[in-house]
Amino acid sequence: MKKVPGGILAVFEHVDAAAESIKALKGVGYDDFTVYSPVPNHELEEAVGHPVSPVRLWTLLGGLTGLFFGFALTLWTSYDYPIVVGGKGIGSIPPYIIIAFEMTILFGALSTVAGLVFHAVMDSRPAAYDPRFTDDHIGVFVPCPVERRPNVEDILKEHGAKEVRVEL
Repeated sequence: MKKVPGGILAVFEHVDAAAESIKALKGVGYDDFTVYSPVPNHELEEAVGHPVSPVRLWTLLGGLTGLFFGFALTLWTSYDYPIVVGGKGIGSIPPYIIIAFEMTILFGALSTVAGLVFHAVMDSRPAAYDPRFTDDHIGVFVPCPVERRPNVEDILKEHGAKEVRVEL
């Protein structure tokens, strides 16, 4: 089991209180925290303000690669084994659109999975956790050194934290 970095774990019953505490933490300079919620919530997403996931770039690059590969494969095989069908030219593009589309979908999907795995492994860090976060509570974990913990505890308590505890 990995060692959890030291910090403060707060448990909230209400989304509004958790969102306000996150905004207050960001207001005093704490940008590194982990938020746990049983369901996706727009208030929490807005309060956290994380940038858009880089996985969508993986999908775009995979899709474009698949599109290129689909057209390259069909054109290469047509010129390698030339058969005139229906009076069309050897390298006629319209019949190959379907293959290119399918390769775009295949490569886009595979690169999305690769991007998810890559970023899950590279961005993973252990943090404190409580089983209540999968049921009906919201959790905010703030990794911070010992000398800054009283300040973080005060901010979380004054914004409605049901429970605040130190995690080592």
